Amino acid sequence: MGRAVQITISAAIAALVASAAHDARAANGAYAVDAADISEVGSCKVESWLSAASNTDMQAVANPSCVVDPFRPVELSLQTIRARSDGDWSTTIAPKAKTNFIPTGIGRWGLSAYGGGSFDAATGEALSIFAVIPATFRLSETMRINVNGGWLWDRTVDRHYLTYGIGFDWKFTDTLQWTIEAYGQAGASEVASVVQPRLQTGLRYRPNEIFSVDVILGRNITGENANWITIGTTIRFPVQGSEPEHRRTGHL
Repeated sequence: MGRAVQITISAAIAALVASAAHDARAANGAYAVDAADISEVGSCKVESWLSAASNTDMQAVANPSCVVDPFRPVELSLQTIRARSDGDWSTTIAPKAKTNFIPTGIGRWGLSAYGGGSFDAATGEALSIFAVIPATFRLSETMRINVNGGWLWDRTVDRHYLTYGIGFDWKFTDTLQWTIEAYGQAGASEVASVVQPRLQTGLRYRPNEIFSVDVILGRNITGENANWITIGTTIRFPVQGSEPEHRRTGHL
């Protein structure tokens, strides 16, 4: 990729950070800011997590996904969320499709895109539609910066938001990785916390190629102005004989 293309991509990413937003979670397990990488064609994984807030809100999430190649590699996922908010329970289903356009590499930007929506499982009502561009700059084999920018249509209030996210991953041992991220959505809202930044930081422990566990602390992660703790797991089903994911992407 030429220098001019790299400069153009960097400028576009900077513009997204200045003006964009993100409310669709489960970018990388319970983390909200996505990386540009996708898994290998034929591989699958099941991400799940349980989140509890200081205001008694909670979420239980299951997110199976697989990578297929109908015309280009596409990662398909179907997230199911059982949530309690202000004492009311809901079940939401959120399908998503993601594809990579520029592979990540040390000292250069990688770029992908994904889109999807969410539906009320009880009524079938469409709740939201979203599209996001994740970009990743790998600083080294163990450090990377992830930047997300996109658009969200919240159909429950019929409002459009720009979405943003920026995160940093550091794999500081062969089995441990630290992540810190800020994300949110920019637009009009009667509730101030809905458009205020959302923060998370956590540790991932991955003892082998198949399994990992996350412990994450967050603030305002659903726009509710509360503190959160999240415990998450990922079970992977890699392609037999393929290169281990953490060696291909440099991260856990």
